[in-house]
Amino acid sequence: MQQTIAARDGLNGWTEIDSRLMSRALELAAKGIGQVSPGPLVGCVIAADGEIIGEGFYVYEKLKHAETYALEQAGPRAKGATAYVSLEPHAHHGRTPPCTDALIKAGISRVVVPTEDPNPKVSGKGFEHLRSAGLKVSVGLLSPEAERVNEKYFHFMRTGRPFVHLKLATSLDGKIGTRTGDSRWITGAESRERVHELRHEYDAILIGAGTALADDPLLTDRSGKDRRRPLVRVVLDEKLGVSAESKLVASATEAPVLVFSGAETVGQGDHLELRGVEVVRDARNGRDLPMILEELGKRSLESVLVEGGANVAGKFIDAGLVNKVSFFIAPIIIGGREAPIAVGGEGPARLVDALELRDIVITEHGRDIEITGYPTLSEPAA
Repeated sequence: MQQTIAARDGLNGWTEIDSRLMSRALELAAKGIGQVSPGPLVGCVIAADGEIIGEGFYVYEKLKHAETYALEQAGPRAKGATAYVSLEPHAHHGRTPPCTDALIKAGISRVVVPTEDPNPKVSGKGFEHLRSAGLKVSVGLLSPEAERVNEKYFHFMRTGRPFVHLKLATSLDGKIGTRTGDSRWITGAESRERVHELRHEYDAILIGAGTALADDPLLTDRSGKDRRRPLVRVVLDEKLGVSAESKLVASATEAPVLVFSGAETVGQGDHLELRGVEVVRDARNGRDLPMILEELGKRSLESVLVEGGANVAGKFIDAGLVNKVSFFIAPIIIGGREAPIAVGGEGPARLVDALELRDIVITEHGRDIEITGYPTLSEPAA
């Protein structure tokens, strides 16, 4: 079987076994969601003659990489076997020894990887080390799927800014509340459960001052799943009007709260900072979205879930900073000229310039539907 696969690799072909085992490696990688940032999700399968003899996935706190776990399971049977790894193995000494050393020492004969790691410390070096040791290295199988699994990490490594996912809950007619401001709850319990699963995937969650004032949200991850770092709650509040009695401030010692405000608020935030809130001021009054994303990136936050409100959503879209969009739509019609809409901002002058989504997925959650896609101007998976 190994010889057959190797022969087909020479023709840039892949077998059904290759595809199945790489798919399994990607499934394993996803088990680390919420537990690896700012690192990548990585899964590994060790197989001999198409039979799985070892599996593993990476979790930051366990100080072992996916390859190490899989090789430990495989034991002596790893000699001459194939390793399917969801991302290029690293060849440098970091928190752990090089993964490439472990693969070479175990006697692995072939390594199948979807894509190169964009991290400059890793990129290409892992492949070079393996090949120099005589291992067959095959790259490219399920590359788009692998990059999608690690879309946050890839974007962060390429730009230094967090991956931005805009999430909104609306009625059929695009409203996010009634004319009196009543907005709980537009969507059903199943959609709200899904939103907490989304929050679990992200390092930070971001809202505007209006949403903070109107809804007094807690903005925590209540998925019940393990996460390595607490969800950082970010508020864009140019006038520093967030209440010291809000749920966000009251819980600031349990999960970080970061408020971006204007330069003229110097000396006005002591009451918040004393309760654990961090205030960052800038000359553009908390409106410089690229600067805000760069600041989050400096804190090794590789992803942010933007949950509104309308003004914040519109500003991110107008600035071309949204990488992914999810709308949760309830089968209700609110109506009313004064009822708030989902997206504000300036918007395009021509319909042809409206934000269009690609790679759309539609999912039902109870009575609601979720529409998720990627802006056409956003860089697609390789």
